[in-house]
Order: sequence, then C-alpha cells, then structure tokens
Amino acid sequence: MIRFENIYKKFGKLEVLNDISIRFDIGQSIAIVGPNGSGKTTLIKILLGMVLPDKGKLFFEDKNIFQTHAYRGNIGYMPQISRYPPNLKIRQLIEMMTEIRKSEGWNGDIDEDLYEAFELDKIKNKPMGTLSGGTSQKVGAALAFRFNPKVLILDEPTAGLDPIAAEILKDKIQKERAKGKLVIITSHIVSDLEELTDYMLYMQETRVHFFKKIDDLKDQYGGEKLGKIIAFLMKKKAYNTLETILSKVKQ
Repeated sequence: MIRFENIYKKFGKLEVLNDISIRFDIGQSIAIVGPNGSGKTTLIKILLGMVLPDKGKLFFEDKNIFQTHAYRGNIGYMPQISRYPPNLKIRQLIEMMTEIRKSEGWNGDIDEDLYEAFELDKIKNKPMGTLSGGTSQKVGAALAFRFNPKVLILDEPTAGLDPIAAEILKDKIQKERAKGKLVIITSHIVSDLEELTDYMLYMQETRVHFFKKIDDLKDQYGGEKLGKIIAFLMKKKAYNTLETILSKVKQ
C-alpha cells in the first residue's frame, strides 16, 4: 500500500531521517511513537507531500509518487492544530474543500457521519476564527473522513476534544478500521493507541527501531501495559544518549 524506500532527510546540517525503509499495508492500524525529534512528523509530512526527502523513494499502491499529487486524494489527514482562514465559515470551508476534491477528479460518496454526530450543521455559519480549539478539531475530523479515503492519518486526534466528542471520534475510527482501511495515528495519549491501533512503529534518533504488532510487543515485555513499555523505551534512549555524551567527554 505505502512503502518508504531508503528515505533520507536533512534540514541544513540537522539529520532528521536516516535510511527509512518501511511498508504499511491496507487494513493495518499503526501507532507512530518515539521521543521528540525522532523524525515522526517529518515522516508523515513526506507521506503527505509537504516535505521532499533528500534521497529515497515513496510508493503508494506500488507507484512511485514523488513529484505527483493525485494520490493525496486517497488520504484523509487530521492535523493536531487546524489552521484555516479565520473569516471562512464552517459551511464555506466544507463546500470549498468539496469543490476542490471534485475538481481533482474525486466522485465518491460523501461521509457525513462526523459532521452529523458533532452537530456542525447547527453552527455552520460560524467563522473558523471564532471557534474554540475543540470545535476546530471537530471540523478537522469531519473533513478528514468526509471523502471516504483509503488512508487516514490522524495527529493527536482526541487532543482538545471533550469526552463525548472523543468517544464519537474513536467509535468512527473503529468503524473505518473494520472496513479494512489503513489508519496511522500519532498520539501522546497511550490509552488511545492501545484502543485504536494494532501495530507500533517506534522511531528514535532519526531511525526506525522496530515495527511490531502491539500484542507481540507486550509479550516481549512480559505483558506490561503499553504506556510502561513506551516509557521504558524512551528512558533507555535518554540513558544511552547520556552515556554517549559522557564517553565523548572522557575522550
């Protein structure tokens, strides 16, 4: 479905991705986890076409998609922080995004589950700039699912949502998983990852350290909860970094 092949990326002298080769398949639900600065965000931005790698290839359904954009019509993206023109009303934003998709050749079914569940029709004439963070997240979620994409990329999807809205969104994610879609989630809310994903991609210091089923990972760590496993991995990283610094100082 999606394949990263020998991806490298630097920003100036700062290396952010080092030889990333990984494949995501349809039907998988994947948590991308790692310490800050491990390359998670850059990897997702490369997949979305927002950042170009310095080296390597990216394949979508076995087609090399660099320098193309049509494949993005198969992706629903929910950013952690949505940035929309502040004077644009909710209704206008949704209409505009629908027209853009249609102009790009999209002619599928509209999915209004979240639009209706979040009761956005009641506030459709409110400008985006007047919305609370949580309401803006609801709009972002409704747009991510609206065009029935094959792939969902959700960045901190429940952050800022009230408990009822969070449960509505999680229920929708579960339904899309059941349809066999590829779901990719980044979140610091470990309970969300445990509930919504089957696989973990763990990144550390610009590299992929492992890509495993979460159940297999738990077995490996003696049945520990996912939160404890992630904390252990991050502490181990911090300890190893300190050891490296100390060894260089001694030299």
